[in-house]
Amino acid sequence: MKLTAIILARNEAAHIQACIESLRWADEVVVFESGNSTDNTVELARAAGATVIVHPFHNFPTQRNAALDGVVADWVLFVDADERTTPELAEEIRRVLADPRHAGYWIPRHNYIFGKLTRHTGWYPDYQMRLLKRNSVRYDLERQVHELVVLTAGETAGYLETPLVHYNYRDLQHFIGKQRYYARLDAQMMFEEGQRPKFRNFILQPLRQFKWRLVTLKGYRDGWHGLRLSVLMAWNEFDKYWQLRRLVRGSSRR
Repeated sequence: MKLTAIILARNEAAHIQACIESLRWADEVVVFESGNSTDNTVELARAAGATVIVHPFHNFPTQRNAALDGVVADWVLFVDADERTTPELAEEIRRVLADPRHAGYWIPRHNYIFGKLTRHTGWYPDYQMRLLKRNSVRYDLERQVHELVVLTAGETAGYLETPLVHYNYRDLQHFIGKQRYYARLDAQMMFEEGQRPKFRNFILQPLRQFKWRLVTLKGYRDGWHGLRLSVLMAWNEFDKYWQLRRLVRGSSRR
């Protein structure tokens, strides 16, 4: 069972070599680059021994499907450039692939946000389906953010126990920038589905998000860190509906 580790990358010079180094145990490491990096991601990836495939970026599910088609391995492991595998995770994956029972496997993540391991507030176990039997999966093209893996009919998914390490969000500016991007994609999907914002959405949805993060997902156990993240995610919920409102107003002027 050949395993190829795939890293989607754009302007990841700060992370790419460390990520590749953590994947040395795989049979092959492929960096699937978007074609418009403005730093030396490609050069660093090649210097680290990875195979580089340049493919123009349209959206995340399309890019991941193209990556699945661009390799020949039986199994693929998708890893983001700011993630690292550990020897313990490598051992568990080897053990699973010696006798696979499923076509896809969910992997938990340890998220380091602002440098702090975040064990609550919705960031753990944060399962991601990343270990995939290549010919038995595709990504749903309708989900342009938080991509959805679709298994071939009759196939099932399993769970691994050992987490990926995710160095997520360097600082507040980085967090807000990425969340605004995700909110914009979410708003676009909602708009295309015919959803329209109501006044109560701007109040109730942020409040629900805050309570869900802080109370239901036990963000209070993360202390001040959890409170701050709960507030930020509540604001992100407001921003999503605000951007949806802008899309609706823009379409009505045409």
